[in-house]
Amino acid sequence: MSPSRAQLATVRTAQRRGPDRPSEDRILTLPDAVVVLDGASEPDPSEHDGGWLADTLGHQLIEQLASASDDLAEALAESIAIVAARYGLRPGSSPSTTVSIVRWDEDAVDVLVLGDSPVIAATYAEDVFQVRDDRLRQVATAQRTANASVGFGAGDRDGWRRLVAQERAYRNRDGGYWIAEAVPDAAHHAERARWRRDELAAVLAMTDGVSAGVDRYRAPQDWMTAVTIARDDPRRLIDLVHDTEKDDPDGVRWPRSKRHDDKALAVIDFAGPPVSLRRSTS
Repeated sequence: MSPSRAQLATVRTAQRRGPDRPSEDRILTLPDAVVVLDGASEPDPSEHDGGWLADTLGHQLIEQLASASDDLAEALAESIAIVAARYGLRPGSSPSTTVSIVRWDEDAVDVLVLGDSPVIAATYAEDVFQVRDDRLRQVATAQRTANASVGFGAGDRDGWRRLVAQERAYRNRDGGYWIAEAVPDAAHHAERARWRRDELAAVLAMTDGVSAGVDRYRAPQDWMTAVTIARDDPRRLIDLVHDTEKDDPDGVRWPRSKRHDDKALAVIDFAGPPVSLRRSTS
């Protein structure tokens, strides 16, 4: 008898919010799937902000994944369409969120990444696979750099508003970037991957507040080390990234718009008890 999907993996999660507001990150799970979302922060408070969309779309997506065997992009597109219609969301003027999905069965692990919440996998052969969508970083670069150079305490909401306006001009169109908002077709522009399940030791799905540890701070130094730490205790990896940011309290070494971003991490362990995974070949 084949094992159930619930027996194929162990899922553990950890989260840590930014210091001055509720977290806009969300993690939702099924026995055979994990969804990680990172709602976009907005300069002006709103009932329907990025955190609201991450929560609302995340629950709709979990319902869709649980009730149908849709392709991941089809499940996400249908979920965006339902939420947009239910709440009257309009393209270009609605909140947005990243979406990363990992789903598995006896044979394969399917991954979808829309926005900068990457998925990292480590194999038994100590290879690292990465699924990333960094298209947002390629638009409005001058305004983003200017905002990061101002510092955390300046309260430059006008600069933040200009950045949001510039980003929205490129949202969900060719030559720009694609994100979960009010355009269902965005789901079909996500980055995708499929791996053999029996090759994988573990998969990490995370928001960019966590991935900045390896990507920007080199804390830890590489992804294989990050996987090893996370498999031992997901909270340890989040705390390492957070504590590294504390050592640069004014954003001098690593210019950024927030001293601490929200952090959310899901560890999907296919290998049973953690083993040492050290060498990165990413």
